[in-house]
Formats: sequence, C-alpha cells, structure tokens
Amino acid sequence: MPIHPTALIDRRAELDSSVDVGPYVVIDGPVRIGAGSRVMAFAYLSGRTTLGIDNVIHPRAVIGHEPQDTSYRGADTELTIGDGNVFREHVELHRGSKATTVVGSRNYIMSRVHIGHDCVIGDDVIMATGAILAGHVRVDWRAYVSGGCVVHQFVRIGRLSLIRGFSRAPLDIPPFCITDGSAIVKGVNVVGLRRAGFDAQRIRALRSAVRALFRTRRNLSHAMAEIEEQPVSDDVRHLIDFLRSSERGVARAPIGRTDDES
Repeated sequence: MPIHPTALIDRRAELDSSVDVGPYVVIDGPVRIGAGSRVMAFAYLSGRTTLGIDNVIHPRAVIGHEPQDTSYRGADTELTIGDGNVFREHVELHRGSKATTVVGSRNYIMSRVHIGHDCVIGDDVIMATGAILAGHVRVDWRAYVSGGCVVHQFVRIGRLSLIRGFSRAPLDIPPFCITDGSAIVKGVNVVGLRRAGFDAQRIRALRSAVRALFRTRRNLSHAMAEIEEQPVSDDVRHLIDFLRSSERGVARAPIGRTDDES
C-alpha cells in the first residue's frame, strides 16, 4: 500500500492495498476506500464515508466531514460515493445530517465546489469551480452546474440540464433545459443532448415541448395538458412527469421569448 509516511490513518479505516495516499493526508474514522483510488496531499476524509474504486481526491479536499446544519447533533450519518469520480482542490463534500449523502459514479467535481448534507448526485455530473449545493439537493444524470452557481436546499436539477455560470436555482431545474439568472428557462441543452447520443428526432420533440411550456409565461398546467393531447415521446413524458412532481415549483419562462439555445 503506497501510503506516505506523513499521512495519518485511523485504525478503523479500511483501504484497499492499491490505494495511493499522499503526504499529510488525514483519514479520521471508519472511512472505506476502494481499489485504484488516489488521495493527494493534505486531503481530509472522515466519518462513515465509503468510496468505490478508481476515485481521485485532489489536495485539500474535505470529504465526509460533519454537515453544516445547525440542527445536527452528532448522528452517525453517512456519505456514499461510487466509482471513477474526480474531486478537485478544496472540494467540500459533507455526510448526511438526517440520512445519507450519495454521490454516484464518473462525476467531475471541480475546485471549491460545496456539496451539502443529504444531497443525492447521480452519474456523469459536472460541477464547475465554485458551485454550491445546499442540503437535500438532487442532481440527475449528466447535469452540468456551471461555475459560481448557487442552488437552494431541496431543489432538483433534472437530467441533461445546464445551469449557466453565476446563476441561482431557487426552483427545480427541468431536465434537458438551459437556465440562467434566477431559474429562467432559456431553451434546450442541444449540445448536451447530442453528446449524450440523442438523435435529431428526439431533440426536435424536446424543443417543441420546451417552446410550448416556456417560450412565454403562461399557466404551466394548461400548457402540459395541450402537449398531452397528442402522443408524446418518452423524453417529453419524462419532462412533464418531472414538472408535475415538483414540490418547490419549477424554473420559469422569461418575460418575452426564449433565445432557444442550440
């Protein structure tokens, strides 16, 4: 096991023999780290934190520390991380306050990102430098949260959505959409859809639905009912189901027309 002699490893920790631990790393508590993972200099891991295989933790990241929640009273909560994730410098990823913080696989979390307690992050998510998730946020598959974004607690960020830099997300972000400002829908994330393998027909169906829903400010329930008067694709059905299940409310249309990003 390539562990630097200056690293401090709790006797309760369980590290695969292939894990690489750099200088001045602190692993405090029953942390478990899977094969092929690398923990770089000055990183701090603590609590009931479990990492799968092939994760990379860059210098001074804080993984699994106590939640920033004034109601937290030392409960034995957890952080569970999948495989193949990258956590860059100074990332803060806290374990749960009431339940478990969950991070999937193949996510790329850039420097100084904060992921709060009880969040659930799916697979293949990218979060750029300085993005902040409050507690209980859910981020679905292949969403992109740009630099400097701030996301309110209990918000859901839909699959293949994109939040532009320095935006706010006080409301749920619909799947497949681009938003900016304070949760304003600007169009369809066409580039992201193409990269995910969506063909032209699937993209056209989503663009048509998003125009009907968000081109102007109108009653969203009426707009969804109009769309459902005709057969809808599986992607459009997913979008409508997401909107209907929202508890916080969803991002809004702009005043006037969207720019329908492509």
